[in-house]
Amino acid sequence: MTAVPGGAPVRATWRDYLALTKPKVISLLLWTTLSAMVIAQRGLPNLWLLLLVGVCGFMSAGSAGVFNMIVDRDIDLLMVRTAKRPTSSGLIANREAFLFGAALQLSSFAALWTLATPLSAWMSLAGFVTYVFVYTLWLKRTTWHNIVIGGAAGAFPPLVGWAAVTGELNLFAWFLFAIVFFWTPVHFWALALMIKDDYKAVGIPMLPVVHGERLTVEQTFLYAIFTLVISLMPLLLREVSWLYGLSALLLGGWQLWLAWKLRVHVARGKVTTRQETLPLYLFSMLYLALLFLAAAIDRVVFV
Repeated sequence: MTAVPGGAPVRATWRDYLALTKPKVISLLLWTTLSAMVIAQRGLPNLWLLLLVGVCGFMSAGSAGVFNMIVDRDIDLLMVRTAKRPTSSGLIANREAFLFGAALQLSSFAALWTLATPLSAWMSLAGFVTYVFVYTLWLKRTTWHNIVIGGAAGAFPPLVGWAAVTGELNLFAWFLFAIVFFWTPVHFWALALMIKDDYKAVGIPMLPVVHGERLTVEQTFLYAIFTLVISLMPLLLREVSWLYGLSALLLGGWQLWLAWKLRVHVARGKVTTRQETLPLYLFSMLYLALLFLAAAIDRVVFV
């Protein structure tokens, strides 16, 4: 709890604990998880299993968000957009946040292990470990490669969904992982360009802070190419048909075009503003959601 000057202490509500889990971030991760279940099943999985994996996925990813807020409390205090988070504001103490996050993770792992498949539980835990220990505790404050390597955490949800349905992981499942892995820098470097001053103020070595906008947009464009190429690979495996292939080409092509526009803008010596960067940031989220939707529909209807 925290105290209001001259008033009674303010107690945290369930909404504050929900905010600890970063629900807006989780929504896209859950979409890739549940879509992967449909892709693996080639149809609608058992509704009970779908609900179970959705809830457990939220708990596991939410737990990672909780521990991220605990670790980053010091820098969150210094940035306007994060200063009012429950941990940084003091509304929820680190001890309470730790117990809440640990309970979420342990419950999620146990439920996936016993009610879904052990492999899905391990994949979920792997995503948690990568985000909290590899990204937050190690890479985030030490290298601009933080997003490239640590971003693998967000690529585990499709593996969780696939493993929950099949109990194993095939090459197509790992291509879903790779799509999210190579997409992550495109998405987060677009965000980093918009809030680079915040990162600079707290000493976080994001790419725009360390090497400037020119290298950032070059790398963003390069990863947009990687994402497009990787997204077309399932066609070679004959795991998908024309609907997915056309969708991947159009969606990836548009994302690449937006990255190219940003690259040209900086190459002309202009400074990026929110107006130039926001279209790529917003579309990158839509890209991933629609690509997984297209894969799910394709597998159900045509394959």
